[in-house]
Amino acid sequence: MTERRRGYFITFEGLDGSGKSTQMRLFAQRLRAAGHTVVETAEPGGTRIGGAIRSILLNPKNQDLSPTAEMLLYFAARAQNVDELLLPALGRGEIVLSDRWTDSTYAYQGHGRQLGTGVVVALDRVACRGHNPDLTIWVDIDLDAGLERARARNNETGATSESRMDEQEFEFYARVREGYLELERLHPGRLRRVDGSGTPDQVAERVWSAWRGFADSHV
Repeated sequence: MTERRRGYFITFEGLDGSGKSTQMRLFAQRLRAAGHTVVETAEPGGTRIGGAIRSILLNPKNQDLSPTAEMLLYFAARAQNVDELLLPALGRGEIVLSDRWTDSTYAYQGHGRQLGTGVVVALDRVACRGHNPDLTIWVDIDLDAGLERARARNNETGATSESRMDEQEFEFYARVREGYLELERLHPGRLRRVDGSGTPDQVAERVWSAWRGFADSHV
């Protein structure tokens, strides 16, 4: 058997306040402890240019940002991430973890903003050129609990400069969750839903179990 040289690309998805960022951090720590080389990134962000785009997208002062412009900016940041970070790391055989990817755009802009999923899929072909995640961990949480957690987090940390997406209406997030449910139906082999309730350590064990199930089937 030849040694696998290409790394794995794993994304974390979920509603705001789901705890996915915490889970990705804990997962990265556990992978490194197991001897893996791990690269962490975030969407939007991960690169200097992506960070500049992030400041536009998440700033609550930009409520007049049009839905189409919003979607294109997400993909612009993602395209930079693909070329600058993702492909080089995968070529080195490393594991790349990303806090959000195109699934977020599918759920948030395609469903939440009601721009349609077809345009999201078409833009992904341009920006990501077929470089899809090998595994996606969807940390699923009750909608009300997630929104309450996200807003409490912003108040506690003073992260109001990145609160634009947290200030949407409940109906918006209900549509976003429907988008994730649709993705689960469309990609049952790639997207694995993890119950986000309980303590961070309890959720982390579920995440690790999902990873082991994937890894054991890709030896």
